Amino acid sequence: MSWVECSLNEIGSFKNGLNFKKDQMGSGYPLINVKDITSNILLRSKMLDLVDVSIKGKSASYLAEKGDVFFVRSSVKREGVGMVGMLDDDEKKTVHCGFVIRFRPKQDIIYSRFLLYLLSSPYWRESVRNLSGGTAIINVSQGALKTLSIKFPISLQTQKRIADILSAYDDLIENNLKRIKLLEQAAQNIYKEWFVNLRFPGHENTPINEETGLPEGWEYGVISHLCKFKSGYAFKSKHWKKEGNPVIKIKNINNNTVNIADSDFVDDEVAEIANKYELFPGDVIIAMTGATVGKVGLIPKIDKRIYLNQRVGLFRPLSKENDNIVLVFSFFLTDDSQQQVLNFAQGAAQPNISGSEIGNIKLNIADSKVLSLFNKMIKPSFDLIQSLYGQNQELKAARDILLPRLMNRTIAA
Repeated sequence: MSWVECSLNEIGSFKNGLNFKKDQMGSGYPLINVKDITSNILLRSKMLDLVDVSIKGKSASYLAEKGDVFFVRSSVKREGVGMVGMLDDDEKKTVHCGFVIRFRPKQDIIYSRFLLYLLSSPYWRESVRNLSGGTAIINVSQGALKTLSIKFPISLQTQKRIADILSAYDDLIENNLKRIKLLEQAAQNIYKEWFVNLRFPGHENTPINEETGLPEGWEYGVISHLCKFKSGYAFKSKHWKKEGNPVIKIKNINNNTVNIADSDFVDDEVAEIANKYELFPGDVIIAMTGATVGKVGLIPKIDKRIYLNQRVGLFRPLSKENDNIVLVFSFFLTDDSQQQVLNFAQGAAQPNISGSEIGNIKLNIADSKVLSLFNKMIKPSFDLIQSLYGQNQELKAARDILLPRLMNRTIAA
């Protein structure tokens, strides 16, 4: 098998992304953003946020094509720079933001999906990080990326064979994500129907309280009436290790799950000091700072001891008999919860919400019978979501072990 070495500039072209204002979000073209790349290497237009921009004349050059590869250009963390994703469909015209760089491979030289996996390898990621610069925001430029060289098989057939081996893992991950999306949407819909529209089982025979306008036995309440809440442990920079016990930071929360694979680590000695902040399968956590403020994550079922970092909050049951975490998770999937978080978080350079403010987020609280019925109905879906997320963590780990072996030719494709 013959391999060749080329710079990225020799095998494709680069394009910086579009800049826009926040009020342009919500409609228009699907937008590839940093958060999309950090959560999944395969990007699909229907899963992206929308931005209202004009694509005419020269601006049409910003339109992405299936097989385009995207680099994270700017990140608050050094490890985020250079992460890659690939647009895997052409269902809708798609654009990318200014914090992302597009790379369009020459398809007669290199197979896009093979390139995606190659650029995801630890060696490549470290090479990009070594070219990055900045203090508050870490950046990598087009010019720097153009100089980097990669080695790949001359044969497109060999490239495709390697990519197909790795794609089998991503196909399973994608199927699990689709199932999770349906389960979460169902939980959200049932929550809205029962607790917002007040069409819960037996609502026809439940009188309405004239003073509150709610069914008898219900009340206007806040999150702290349903669960306990605490922030994570303030680990110090000297605590971080390259391996050990994973610590969940804000960066690990995306799309209602927690990406364990991208964690920082502490050793057993530090973990013992922070033992009160250990996380368990089924725990629901929330980002308290930054662009993802208010987004929740569900700790999957995995065989590791995991710990919680500061500025990430944790919801826990009031008691074993009074466990409403399933309801809390379902509530934070709704637009109303996210809007309340944003209302609290406004007014600072960086969005930020405190534990007491999270505890004061408002919602309708049903009587104990309806609460119990909802939790029992949604709990099987909640458990399945945990299990599917856990499977995805294991699939990603297996893929990432196989990836460098294929690229280093220690395993024949």
